[in-house]
Amino acid sequence: MASKFTKKHAALAGAAALALAPVFALSYTNLAATEYQSADANAPERFIPLPELDRSGYDARLRALAHLKPLVLSSTTPQELASADVAASASSSTSLKQASSTKAASTTPHLWPVSTVYPDAGAILPFKRIVAYYGNFYSKGMGVLGEYPSEQVLAMLASTTAKWAAADPTTPVLPAIQYIAVVAQGSAGKEGKYILRMPDDQIDKALGMAEQVHGILILDVQVGLSTLPHELPMLEKYLAMPNVELAIDPEFSMKYGNPPGTVIGTFDASDINYAAQYLAGIVRDNHLPPKVLVVHRFTEDMVTNYKKIQPLPEVQIVMDMDGWGSQAKKKNTYARVIAAEPVQFTGIKLFYKADLKAPSTGMLTTSEVLSLTPAPIYVQYQ
Repeated sequence: MASKFTKKHAALAGAAALALAPVFALSYTNLAATEYQSADANAPERFIPLPELDRSGYDARLRALAHLKPLVLSSTTPQELASADVAASASSSTSLKQASSTKAASTTPHLWPVSTVYPDAGAILPFKRIVAYYGNFYSKGMGVLGEYPSEQVLAMLASTTAKWAAADPTTPVLPAIQYIAVVAQGSAGKEGKYILRMPDDQIDKALGMAEQVHGILILDVQVGLSTLPHELPMLEKYLAMPNVELAIDPEFSMKYGNPPGTVIGTFDASDINYAAQYLAGIVRDNHLPPKVLVVHRFTEDMVTNYKKIQPLPEVQIVMDMDGWGSQAKKKNTYARVIAAEPVQFTGIKLFYKADLKAPSTGMLTTSEVLSLTPAPIYVQYQ
């Protein structure tokens, strides 16, 4: 897939106002309170039990995303169920079979759903599908957030989420504003890191837009010649909010000193695990529901040692197919890079303009996206 780097990255500039917009909290779990009598005083005290994850619902939704039949407690033998799964997997994984024959995993049934750790209660995925609008307010060329006025963006997002709700009525849609908070640049800047960090007033604006649609904010980070350990702590006051998630972009992680845009960058599993562990610490310290960590990818080399990536009870990891092209090219890349190297959840990015370039005849439709194996639980529009 083609690189997304444009001259717009180098043109970003702006001054920061330090005022923080009002913050809202989303409730992901209903806690039922009960009462008990204190041994020391004849007065009722409030006891709030810890919520529990609906594991059967979680498992059922993962099987549905993989286009497998629901598990049914009946006289069906394990052998019969396995045979049915293989048949279902074979009939629903056309895109996997179109991938490179050198990747044996791409046609192997039961890659999905992934067997990994259960999330803590309050997890967004797979109970809701995230539909995100992406960009930066300073640039019209980096996505819809900068291309249109905020009111128009929110109207477009409402229309798009309605389409997804209609396409998959069994999965509620959670709208998201995905704002590039650390932007890769074509010039080194004062620190020599080839990045520009967005001021608080711009992040607050994105947070306010998420509030208006009762959604979440996803902060996108392009580290350039910097590192995740250096950049993420600068965003901690936002990441400590219950409605703010994180995305990291290997394309602009320039480990070998190249300026962003000259070569495609990379993250190793150790980088992704660092981000997950950092978020997990924030979740534990602030008693938050699990965070979502999105990792963009459109080539194998953008993420190395994927088998060592470790989802955590506090952090849900989405591998997002982030690249533009024709319908056939996007399906092939999804099968070869995302579906064939399973981590936990999957996503796909749709480009309003780049996906229309010849030989493409249009963007992937909701039904075409849902037919992918596994069906993406995160969809981003640029």
